[in-house]
Amino acid sequence: MTATLTQQAAELLGLKLTPEQEVQFALYTRELAAWNAHTNLTAITEPEAVQVRHHLDSLTVAKTVPMSPGMRIIDVGTGAGFPGLPLRIAFPKIHLVLMEATGKKVAFLDHIIATLELTNTSTLHARAEEAGQMPQHRANYDAVIARSVARLPALVEYMLPLAKVGGTCIAMKGKTASQESKDAQHAIKLLGGRLQNIASVILPGITDEHYLVVIEKIAPTPNTYPRKPGTPTNKPLS
Repeated sequence: MTATLTQQAAELLGLKLTPEQEVQFALYTRELAAWNAHTNLTAITEPEAVQVRHHLDSLTVAKTVPMSPGMRIIDVGTGAGFPGLPLRIAFPKIHLVLMEATGKKVAFLDHIIATLELTNTSTLHARAEEAGQMPQHRANYDAVIARSVARLPALVEYMLPLAKVGGTCIAMKGKTASQESKDAQHAIKLLGGRLQNIASVILPGITDEHYLVVIEKIAPTPNTYPRKPGTPTNKPLS
């Protein structure tokens, strides 16, 4: 019998989930599968796989940055809500913005926020290049998180403009984490960041390599960044 998310979170992260939070995760899993029948949200819908590859994987972000009450977090290119929503469920006192460019996915996120009655949680229907130039979002977040969005040389141009000086960017990566970090060195420095750590993550029953690339924001990002939509991916800074 597969361990519950509560058991796995406690064993892997030392994180205690309440029965109410366990119910919220279960409802999130159920709604994800239901919506996925008509909206392409994820290739992973089997409950046990969602538990490990989505929920537990998302919660590992808490290993690299404390989820302190009141801290402001933005999830860049969140898709179906990962890693942001699992973190918000587990740490209800954080303030979370879920940024997504695809309208159908934003509709799902709004539905989940309402269904789970999540406070301090909102969506932003925008591209990262746009959000990074919005005064209400630029240099406004304690932590900027992203999973499966883009290679790091482009991704840091999406993330670092949103982080405040003293804040942290956490990019969830696979086996290419080390090489991508090397390729992004110039971009990280130019955008006001400094590579802090590449942390390995072990998930139960998963042999794939998982890493958290942690970047500190040590200086303001020049006003010319991020560049216009599409440019960071087509012409990475490095």
